Amino acid sequence: MRRTERLFQIIQILRSTRSPVTGRDLADELEISLRTLYRDMAELTAQRVPVRGEAGMGYVLDDGYDMPPLMLTADELEAAALGAAWVASEADPTLARAARDLVSKLSEAIPKELRPIVMNASAKAIPTRSNVSERFDGALLRHAIRERYRLQLVYADREGGRSDRTVWPLLIAFLDRSRYLVAWCEMREDYRHFRTDRVLELKVLGEKYPGRRASLIRGWEEVTAKSMPVEAAAN
Repeated sequence: MRRTERLFQIIQILRSTRSPVTGRDLADELEISLRTLYRDMAELTAQRVPVRGEAGMGYVLDDGYDMPPLMLTADELEAAALGAAWVASEADPTLARAARDLVSKLSEAIPKELRPIVMNASAKAIPTRSNVSERFDGALLRHAIRERYRLQLVYADREGGRSDRTVWPLLIAFLDRSRYLVAWCEMREDYRHFRTDRVLELKVLGEKYPGRRASLIRGWEEVTAKSMPVEAAAN
């Protein structure tokens, strides 16, 4: 375990309890010597982490301490890098660029010794098919989802039949290299899944739909848990 990870773990242990934790208990949990633990505690004090310790009593972390937001473990960094790589290969171009920018900013913000974990991660997302082609701006759709704007769609089903739909966009679902817009369809008066590559036209309307998005998503989750797979439910 790298020292940066160990310091983070010490803080996590102390945050998880209000009772003092002895140096021996900390050393045993981290599988290090007491000498190494004492050096780590001195380093935390030098970094102005509010750790207090008394002989025979143990160490405590002052209430209200908020860790720096980028004090991450190696596994957490790899998870972030892998997630960003997957988004870069699967999402629309705007979100893909944002994922690549995220990795770049993360690499600059973390300590130098942790940068190889992000840049040369042990896990990698490898696309197996070509990217989904869409006729609309994905950023526009995501904005409508976040702001609860109603959408007007021209949609083609799997046989090529077209229909005009007014929907309440809830989220974008990823399944088998396809993207689906999960929405409440005003025409069907029910939840529907629209493959984004079959959306021929998309227009954001000027008014917001009623109700809370979180409540509608919970309703969709309950319905889909009892129903057929997304592909069979797509229009």
